[in-house]
Amino acid sequence: MRKIPTLVVGTALVGFLAAGLAAAPAQAATAGTAAAQSAQAPGKHFFGPYYSRFGGGEDSGHRSLFKGYWYKESGHYWFFGDLSDRDHDRESSYVWFKWHDDSGSHVKYYKTSGGRHFDRFGGFSKDDGFDDFKVRVCEGGNRFDDCGGWGDAF
Repeated sequence: MRKIPTLVVGTALVGFLAAGLAAAPAQAATAGTAAAQSAQAPGKHFFGPYYSRFGGGEDSGHRSLFKGYWYKESGHYWFFGDLSDRDHDRESSYVWFKWHDDSGSHVKYYKTSGGRHFDRFGGFSKDDGFDDFKVRVCEGGNRFDDCGGWGDAF
């Protein structure tokens, strides 16, 4: 009679261990993916892509685009990004930044012919009333040609 309870306990233990071993690789894979994602982008908030408007015979895949990210450090918001001209048509690409703070609304634009990387643009602080940041992209002979709409980046 003692063999039956021992056999039941032994079978349950083997089943429990088998289930644990089967779950371990899945947990390890999930933990590895989460660790890789957090190491890749700690505190980064991605936005975009934003495209310029397109004209006859073109589509959005052949125009200028901007994409970037922001993060907060020591109470300030820093912006990074890349502007690229995908159709290489010898027209200039423009990226516009518009933001609001305690001193009012501000607009700034940059021009490129080919591409540009923006490194640590900003430094805006909530203490200064910073509460809005928008982006738009244009392409053409001047900074107002073929502009896409304003997109929220913050």
